[in-house]
Amino acid sequence: YLCGSVSHGYCPPTPVILDPAEEPERKRKKGPAPKMLGDELCQVCGDTASGFHYNVLSCEGCKGFFRRSVIRGGAGRYACRGGGTCQMDAFMRRKCQQCRLRKCKEAGMREQCECLGVSRLAWPLPRLGASAESRVSPIGVLSKEQIRKKKIRKQQQQQQQQQQQQQQQQQQQQQSPLPGPGVSSSSASGPGASPGGSDGGGQGTGEGEGVQLTAAQELMIQQLVAAQLQCNKRSFSDQPKVTVLPLPQPGGPWPMGADPQSRDARQQRFAHFTELAIISVQEIVDFAKQVPGFLQLGREDQIALLKASTIEIMLLETARRYNHETECITFLKDFTYSKDDFHRAGMAESRLGGWGLVHRVRPPTSAGLQVEFINPIFEFSRAMRRLGLDDAEYALLIAINIFSADRPNVQEPSRVEALQQPYVDALLSYTRIKRPQDQLRFPRMLMKLVSLRTLSSVHSEQVFALRLQDKKLPPLLSEIWDVHE
Repeated sequence: YLCGSVSHGYCPPTPVILDPAEEPERKRKKGPAPKMLGDELCQVCGDTASGFHYNVLSCEGCKGFFRRSVIRGGAGRYACRGGGTCQMDAFMRRKCQQCRLRKCKEAGMREQCECLGVSRLAWPLPRLGASAESRVSPIGVLSKEQIRKKKIRKQQQQQQQQQQQQQQQQQQQQQSPLPGPGVSSSSASGPGASPGGSDGGGQGTGEGEGVQLTAAQELMIQQLVAAQLQCNKRSFSDQPKVTVLPLPQPGGPWPMGADPQSRDARQQRFAHFTELAIISVQEIVDFAKQVPGFLQLGREDQIALLKASTIEIMLLETARRYNHETECITFLKDFTYSKDDFHRAGMAESRLGGWGLVHRVRPPTSAGLQVEFINPIFEFSRAMRRLGLDDAEYALLIAINIFSADRPNVQEPSRVEALQQPYVDALLSYTRIKRPQDQLRFPRMLMKLVSLRTLSSVHSEQVFALRLQDKKLPPLLSEIWDVHE
């Protein structure tokens, strides 16, 4: 199974196959909703909306959050530390799940639209007129006036930041002596060292000026990078334990002249990917134990954080090993696959309609990998490659991902959040030192954690696909995925 994907608690019920004759007489459509005109905003958090989900104009993040909350009974698990009065926006939605769920319901999201994890609003809805749109937003949800004020505040903040930067640059020009004859402007600034990179270190203008890593932050980064190298070496030593597929054909990992859909071939591939998954899970568990602060948590919180973050960490590691020149992903050291390899093996052909509802299609083949999961993995890997993260940034991002206080079943979220903050601060300082001119680098990296949540939700469908096939998973994967036979 690809990169040892792990779910965090999604265990859907037995699927129901709908007969087309039993459905309402209307034209069934497939594919994403058409792009709407204008800059429609999410009625829950004010972010950019992607369409109508569960009866409400909302973004992808709120759509997935509402779906997960309904499936896992989030209403009874979330707790607000602000008395249930948090003002919901794109930032606060990650901090207070109870108020976010309340806003979803106030906006009109319907739980009855959730059937086996399937929203009947997966089909695109017609564009509403101005009068109809005004009826969508009930009292207590972001109104058009609130959204307009938020835009104004954002523009004012950007203007203030630009003015501050201009003032800083003017002060620096007044204080710095002009370079003498024969000295270029680039050499006048002096050489700068960059930990883990060669992009000018702490020497630069803007937010990178004067930023330095503390001794504790330097030690933290060194420990994380060393722990990753140690865990990777241990995984490489386990490589002989992985089932090796027969002699591959040129240009691909699948046997020459063999039917990729034969029973033996499917069994070999399933064993191959589940064994890769086990090694990946063991590597992540070993690394988490070496992350400073993780073992200070209670056992229940350690398990909850690992179950929820494992698949996302695996996807980060997958992106880390992505080769943009060959467009291939390498597992361990010698197992390399392209997107075409999965298609040739028939591992990305079958589809499940909507969120897992079967509309008279074949069940998933082989290891249950589908185009809905394969394509986003490669797209995410390409996006991470464009960011150009180094070992230290990957290690810090993984640590931040582990200490996510909003995971299901976390008993002490405030303590988890307190443990996460030093890693966020270290990553911010590190990126300002490494790329002082790229002020958007840090928020872009954090936004990748949001993308991982979406991929994790898609992975839940893959677990559902395995259950459709009655695949018997190894005990470790069954425990991590919460798959109860």
